[in-house]
Amino acid sequence: MANQIRKGIIEGTHAAGAGHPGGSLSSAEVFTYLYFEEMNIDPANPKDPDRDRFVLSKGHTAPGLYATLANRGYFPVEDLKTLRHLGSKLQGHPSMQYLPGLDMSSGSLGQGISAAVGMALSAKINHKSYRVYTLLGDGELEEGQVWEASMFAAAKKLDNLVVIVDNNGLQIDGKIEDVNSPYPIDEKFAAFGFHVINVENGNDMGQIDAAFKEARTVKGQPTAIIMKTVKGKGVSFMENQAGWHGKAPNDEQYAVAMDELKKVEEKLCRK
Repeated sequence: MANQIRKGIIEGTHAAGAGHPGGSLSSAEVFTYLYFEEMNIDPANPKDPDRDRFVLSKGHTAPGLYATLANRGYFPVEDLKTLRHLGSKLQGHPSMQYLPGLDMSSGSLGQGISAAVGMALSAKINHKSYRVYTLLGDGELEEGQVWEASMFAAAKKLDNLVVIVDNNGLQIDGKIEDVNSPYPIDEKFAAFGFHVINVENGNDMGQIDAAFKEARTVKGQPTAIIMKTVKGKGVSFMENQAGWHGKAPNDEQYAVAMDELKKVEEKLCRK
């Protein structure tokens, strides 16, 4: 399914001639795990008040979230080709007023975690059992609002909140340590009162599974899962290249990428 989501990311960004494939591809496994394994959700009832919530704080990676929602049954997969088109429900950044399955409009970096904290606090106040998940980019950690929200989450003991960091090491201007290093990420979240789980390979389903299962055992504090991933994962010429942060593949690049992903699919099917 993660491979299918990657195909959807390439389809969407190619059809749009714009978008953010790099960080969408690095997050394919965590998107897959959340929507197909972890979260209590129902595409037939996207407004269920008891559903788990997800906030894509790094909203520019909407192509990855859209591909996930489509494959999960929230809307037709064919609609991915309408990404960023005039009149499409698939805006360049998630807009909850247009698309079922979105819990928050996002895209202004640093703000999504605050929305997720508010949702988690609401669940506590109203004695609800739903859990809240939010996905941040590592470059996004340079935003001060991230740490204000983190301090508040720990102060309120929001153990129903899971903050996930896609640590692919690259942002629009290059390596994160060269732009404005957020390292050590794990120690920072721990200092702010989080239970921290480091995932050595955030593109490995087994390691992701273990991390989320551990998060469910945590009581009295929020959890931060720091996932080391590969930007552009799954498309050879996009991997570990900052230039693919916000650039769409042309026709030739599209053909190469889809051919690579189809070969992965064939290999998986043989297993």
